[in-house]
Amino acid sequence: MMEIVRQISAGWRDLMENKSDPRVANWPLMSSPFPTIGICLSYVFIVKFLGPKFMENRKPFKLRKIIILYNFLQVVLSFHLFFEAGMSGWFGKYNWRCQPVDFSMNSDALRMANGSYLYYLSKFSEFLDTFFFVLRKRYDQVSTLHVIHHGIMPFSVWWGVKFMPGGHSTFFGFLNTFVHIVMYTYYMMAAIGPEMQKYLWWKKYLTILQMIQFVGIMVHAFQLFFSNPCNYPMSFAYWIGAHAVMFYFLFSNFYKTAYMAKKKKKVEDINGNVTKIDQGTAYNSKIEHEQKLIEQTNLRNRL
Repeated sequence: MMEIVRQISAGWRDLMENKSDPRVANWPLMSSPFPTIGICLSYVFIVKFLGPKFMENRKPFKLRKIIILYNFLQVVLSFHLFFEAGMSGWFGKYNWRCQPVDFSMNSDALRMANGSYLYYLSKFSEFLDTFFFVLRKRYDQVSTLHVIHHGIMPFSVWWGVKFMPGGHSTFFGFLNTFVHIVMYTYYMMAAIGPEMQKYLWWKKYLTILQMIQFVGIMVHAFQLFFSNPCNYPMSFAYWIGAHAVMFYFLFSNFYKTAYMAKKKKKVEDINGNVTKIDQGTAYNSKIEHEQKLIEQTNLRNRL
C-alpha cells in the first residue's frame, strides 16, 4: 500500500514539476490546483450557507450603483482579454485549423500566457455575481447550476494555464471574452433601472449568441478528432469540447423554457365558448414586475 502511495506521489510531482509549463511555475496559485480548489469550495460554502445565515435577520442590501460599476469593469476586463488574445494570436498569427503551444520566451507567446492567466483570475471576479444575489436576498438566483458553473470554472481553467497557456484551446477564452463584452453590457444597462427596459429587447438574441459561441467552440475543439496536424494534446480537446457541449445544452434548455415553451390554458367565456390562452408570454402584471426587477441583475450563465 505504501508503495502505491509513493508511486502516486512521485507521479504527481513529476506531472506538476516536469510536465507543466515552467514559465507559470512561480505565478500565484499555479504551483498546485489545491489552493484553487479551496477557494472554489469556500465560494460554495459562502453562497449556500454562510451568506444566507448572515442575511437571515437583515434587510436586503441596495447595491444598484455597485452592480452598475461591477458590470462596467467586467466589460472593460473582457475587452482587454479579447484584445490580448487577438493581438497575441487569433487576429492572424494563429492557425485556426490547428495551433500548437509556443512555450518559448517569445513576446507573443508570453503575452498569450499572461492573458490566459488573467482570464483564469477573472473567473474568481465572477464570484461577485453570486455574492450580490445573496446580499440582496435573491436566493432564487443562487441555483445549483449557477453555483456549480461559477464554482467549477476557475478549477477547469487552471489546468489550461498550468499546462497549455496558449495555442489551440485558447480559442475558448478568445470567443468567450467577446460574448462577455456583449453580455456584461446588457447586464450593466439592465442594472441602471426600469427606464432602460425599452432598450433591452435583444435579451433573446444574447442567449442565441451564447449558444452560437458554444457551437463554435465544439466545432473548433472536435475537429482535431479527425485531423490533428499540429499534434495538439487531445486530452485538452476533449476537456474544452466537453465543457462546450454541457453549456450548450444548459443554454438551450434555458432558451426553450424562456422563449419557446407555450403553456395553454382553456378559458370558457360567458357564451360557453372554450378558447386557449398562451401563458408562455401572457403573465399577470405582478409576475411581469417581478421579472423586470430580477432582470436587472439576471443570472449570469457564463464561462
